[in-house]
Amino acid sequence: MSRRTSLKLSDERERQLEKASEIVASGPDDDPPMSVVIDAALAHLIQSETNIREARDELDPTTIQQFNTDVIGLRYRTRIESRWR
Repeated sequence: MSRRTSLKLSDERERQLEKASEIVASGPDDDPPMSVVIDAALAHLIQSETNIREARDELDPTTIQQFNTDVIGLRYRTRIESRWR
């Protein structure tokens, strides 16, 4: 991962951050800081990948693939691939 000094927010990123902020917010009047929203998204990504890895030992491939996302996907019960980039 390369480190940059600024985070460029396209319109799509802005919309995604707004949706994520609504999920993280404790109520309709809560406006969490962007750092909290990003931390929550990163924690969710890491936990999801761990959950998919652990579940593949207990569930069949068809069931696991129902939980694939655009970011994390399990293929053929052999590995987890990131399709994000």
